[in-house]
Parts: sequence; C-alpha cells; structure tokens
Amino acid sequence: MTRPGRLGVGVVGTGRVGAVLGNALRGAGHPVVAAAGISEGSRERAETLLPGVPLVEVPEVVRRAELVLLTVPDDALTDLVTGLGDLGAWQPGQIVVHTSGRFGTDVLAAARGVGAIPLAIHPAMTFTGTSLDLSRLAGCPFAVTGPNAVLPIGQALVVEIGGEPVVVDESARGLYHAALAHGANHLVVLVAQAAQALAAAGVADPGRMLGPLLEAALDGALRAESPSDPSGDRGPGAISALTGPVRRGDDGTVREHVAVLGALGASTGAVDVLAGYRALARAATQRSLAAGLVPDAAATRLLDALAGGDVPDVTSATPAAAPGMTGDAGWLEQEGRPADDPSAGSDDGPTGPDRPQEDER
Repeated sequence: MTRPGRLGVGVVGTGRVGAVLGNALRGAGHPVVAAAGISEGSRERAETLLPGVPLVEVPEVVRRAELVLLTVPDDALTDLVTGLGDLGAWQPGQIVVHTSGRFGTDVLAAARGVGAIPLAIHPAMTFTGTSLDLSRLAGCPFAVTGPNAVLPIGQALVVEIGGEPVVVDESARGLYHAALAHGANHLVVLVAQAAQALAAAGVADPGRMLGPLLEAALDGALRAESPSDPSGDRGPGAISALTGPVRRGDDGTVREHVAVLGALGASTGAVDVLAGYRALARAATQRSLAAGLVPDAAATRLLDALAGGDVPDVTSATPAAAPGMTGDAGWLEQEGRPADDPSAGSDDGPTGPDRPQEDER
C-alpha cells in the first residue's frame, strides 16, 4: 500500500547522480514515474538502478512528475530550466529539485515563476553510479537551499534517503561550493604531486607509502575541525593537527625541501610541485602563527627559507606526464566521468530541454 505523502518522481539526467538518487527516493517509497537519459551508459544505469521506469523525453518527464529531480551539469542547468519554462512545462505546486553545488534556487526562477516549489539539494560526495553509492548516502551531508517556507520539504527528502540536511543560504552557495572544490579537488593534486616526488625518489608504490600517513593526517584535521563541546568552540581548528617541520619551526629542513623539489622540477619539468609546496607551507606557517602554534621568530625563519632559491617559471615548463593529468583517460575518471563518456567531449550536442547532459559527478 502506498504511504501518504508519496510523490511521483521524474529524473532528468540518469547519470551517476540521478540514477542513484532516483533509486534512493524509490526506496523511500516515492515511485519514479519517468526518466530521461542520453548516453548509452546513462540508459544502462537506468535499467540497472531504475528498472521498469520509462525513458521518455524531458518535457514528458516534467509533465508526469510531482517531484522533478534535475541532475545535469552546472553549465546546462540554466538553459534547461529556462527552456522548459518556454515550453510551458512547469506546473504550479510541482517540486523542482536540482543537485548542483554551485547554484541555489535562483537558477530555478522560470519554474518558481509559475508556482513550482524550488529546492537546491547537493550531496557532498562523489558517485560511482552503482548500488555501492546507496549505502554511502547514509549520513552524507546534503546542502539544502530554498525559501524558508519550503526548506522542511527539502530537509525531509534528504532524511528519507538517509542523508543529513545542512541548510546553506542562497547568498553563500558559491562560497560553499568553492570550499568543497578546494578541499576535494586540490587534495587530489596534492597527492599526485607527492606521489610523483616519491616515484622520483625510487619508491615503487607511492600510493601504498602515502596511504597510512595521509589517512591519519586527514582524520586528525577533520576531528580538530569539528566542535568538541556544546558551545561549538573549535579552538584553532584543523591547523592544530599539523605536524612536521613547519609545526616544529625547523627552517633547515624546509630549506632542504625547497632545494630538492627545485631539482625535481628542473629535471622533470614538474615545477608545480615546488610551487605547491611553497604556497601550502606559507599558509601553514601563517595559520600556525595566528593560532599560537609557532613563535614569531620561527615563523620569520620559515618564511625566509621558503623564499630562498630560484623560483621556477611555472609558465615555461610543463610537468612530466603522469597518470591522472589533464588530457588523459585518468583525468576524466577523476572528474567522475568515464573516459569514453560522450558527455566529456566537445560535441555534446544540444543541452536545452530536449537534450540535457547528465551529471556524472
């Protein structure tokens, strides 16, 4: 028997995100009444995660659904919503949800203008597009943005699929997304740089060497950044988990690091490794000083050490090719898209209401 308050769900974009969230909503008792997918991979995901759901054109998905889930790339979202508005597809009282981290609900103005209920619900996780993601939704934070009167609807939907709703104001959505991108995307770059240096040092399996150290460092930083008492006082935050030469004020070691990483850049073209080291070590020094973790004199010596040596011209050298660098198949995999996904190319085709791309985060 259908539980009260169940909504007919339409999924626009059965990429890795849409197919999984559609499955999760179905598991919570909301029937998925229609879906739209373009690529062969998206259609296969729909068959696997949304079996029996009819695949139809986008306007037909919107026509059939009480809850429309828009899981398309950020750059396609505005044109899609506007195009559907031009077709008169949006309906009063219809709940329209997008999963973009970048946008709040202003991007849904065309739907809101006819009386639809706009919500932005962004899961702070990456997706494989398989059933493995369903268990990972449990406890996953979701940024929920919307008009105050309808925020409880978005929060309830998140809770129903096992997530943890976190309200993010419309005006803060860009900063929220930049913070996540900075933390997650640039962590990957940091690992790539450290792994390249280890490989140059003769370590056969850099990932194996880095694993325990990075896992412990990340765990310590995240624990330090979480409020540990009812007042919510974080103290100095994640920087208090810092270890290594900056925390010790060991400028001699820092000078040696600058020298050997400079040599690595000169021999391989990987000048970004030293540039990244310098930028992060300066930030570590400044934050440690502000938190009272290193004295003024030590901070001055550290900054002097980081300024020493020749500064490579990062515009005149190209890092040696390594797995996962822009332009090869590994990069596309890191972007959350299969290397052979047509949506990764430049000839994507139209991205209007009839041909949206899927969000392959």
